[in-house]
Amino acid sequence: QESSSASMAFKMLQRRSAAAATAADGLCAMPRSSAGLMRSSVSQFQSLCSPVSRPAPLGCRRELASHVIAQASAVAAPAATGTGGLKIDLRGKRVFIAGVADDQGFGWAIAKAMAEAGAEISLGVWVPALNIFETSFRRGKFDESRKLSNGSLMEFTHIFPMDAVFDTMEDVPADIATNKRYAGNTEWTVSEVATRVGKEIGKIDVVVHSLANGPEVTKPLLETSRKGYLAAMSASSYSFVSLLQRFGPLMNPGGAVINLTYIAGDKVIPGYGGGMSSAKAALESDTKVLAYEAGRKYKIRVNSISAGPLGSRAAKAIGFIDDMIRYSYENAPIQKELAASEVGNAAAFLVSPLASAITGQVVYVDNGLSIMGIAIDSKTLERTSA
Repeated sequence: QESSSASMAFKMLQRRSAAAATAADGLCAMPRSSAGLMRSSVSQFQSLCSPVSRPAPLGCRRELASHVIAQASAVAAPAATGTGGLKIDLRGKRVFIAGVADDQGFGWAIAKAMAEAGAEISLGVWVPALNIFETSFRRGKFDESRKLSNGSLMEFTHIFPMDAVFDTMEDVPADIATNKRYAGNTEWTVSEVATRVGKEIGKIDVVVHSLANGPEVTKPLLETSRKGYLAAMSASSYSFVSLLQRFGPLMNPGGAVINLTYIAGDKVIPGYGGGMSSAKAALESDTKVLAYEAGRKYKIRVNSISAGPLGSRAAKAIGFIDDMIRYSYENAPIQKELAASEVGNAAAFLVSPLASAITGQVVYVDNGLSIMGIAIDSKTLERTSA
């Protein structure tokens, strides 16, 4: 009778955990970590129920079976909660996002998604845009965009002035240092902001690079000046390297870094000029190298999101963003416009423990446009009737 009850218990265990399998003597042939837990539970209960030399009473064996099943369930689904489902949980995580200037772009969407997951958000805002941003924030112009699913408004722990083109004040030319748009602000170079973050926030868990600028972006590469080309590389690519140099030492092990790229770094996008395609290619290459170097040195992960076209204020500077949105709609496998929130959600996943084995990757969030080899709306594909 005891043997029959134990057999039924372990059959229940098999059904509760896909990893479980019947083994000799009624033990579970599960993955090593789970098997160890099962053996530990068996040993504990045998010692409590009866001497080793005697079989345990039926009641105790039933209790043992229930306990083992509960332990197996916990092993098989460690992320399950009382409400059910696998959830992104960033509670207690401190996030620094460089490059938010309004409530329309990807940076804002990433901040909101991570706030929804419980993270504390701090921003680095481009110095010339800081006054307008803070004024709009105080006057409630962003309140609708700040609404979270629980009805509360997204808050920012700190808002720092920042210009990621300059590492130290020694790098700042006189015309910038004396520019009225920078007046009244101090400690806004990358190294100075990192120092302030270390003092005012302490250790952080996530860094997001949402920065790009190409003063000659509307020029073909053949017409781009050296100055314009290097400016695009500095603002859009090297700024990411600089961020990791200064913020890496502030990050907790297990932290994550994200940057935003564009398909022009891998494919030819006529009109995306001024060295910006080169800057995105460099950014993607640097993502891989820094994933290795920062992974070994700081035990953090580094990934890139290649987002599809979005009609943000910053993207309007390209001049043909509306055309790209229409092109994506007509040719992507998923025929819809990309929402900034979809990029935000992908970023929240990539910095969460759910993506703990993902690093050095360029993740496309573009409705699948990047996989297409031809434009299916091309007139050259139209067949004329005989």
